Amino acid sequence: MRRTTISGFVAALAAVVLAGATGCAQFGPTVGQPGTVIPIPVSPYFQDELEDRAWTKERYETVPILGPITEGGPPMALDPPSQDEIMRALEKARPLEGGLPFLHEVQRNNVRIIVEPIADYVDPPRVYPLIGPAQLHHAHYKCTIYFTEVTRVGWPVPYTIVNEDAQEVIYIDHNHFHLVGNVEGGIGSEY
Repeated sequence: MRRTTISGFVAALAAVVLAGATGCAQFGPTVGQPGTVIPIPVSPYFQDELEDRAWTKERYETVPILGPITEGGPPMALDPPSQDEIMRALEKARPLEGGLPFLHEVQRNNVRIIVEPIADYVDPPRVYPLIGPAQLHHAHYKCTIYFTEVTRVGWPVPYTIVNEDAQEVIYIDHNHFHLVGNVEGGIGSEY
């Protein structure tokens, strides 16, 4: 009887010490009822995916609202698509196959990008909800991506395929608004 009590006490003490050493125990302030909050580790894969989604939404999926178009020349679009935006669009349109090291891998090497403007035009003024009177400015780009595609297969028979003349074409549209009339608003604002 005494031996089982001592061994049970030692096992419980070892469990408390190990739980405290791993960082999985919650000591200190908790949210909710005490003792019910347990920290759960997050995989770096999911964290990177959320960060990429936030980066893409912040940089490329919003439509900026600029001031009125000035007289004296044709309105020019904002900056052409960046290399980061083009490669993200390519990855979305044609993701890389494989991704299993030593079994099947595909790489894009020696990437060269050529950006050509296709169209740049401004719609007539109209009233947009939450913006007011504005003009929508469209800019369309053709992005040709030249690269060397290397495919490595490691099982059952190892071999490598190199396509040095691989190319893809991606079309990217950039849209933004230009306010029309008196930007300050108030009495006498016209559009």
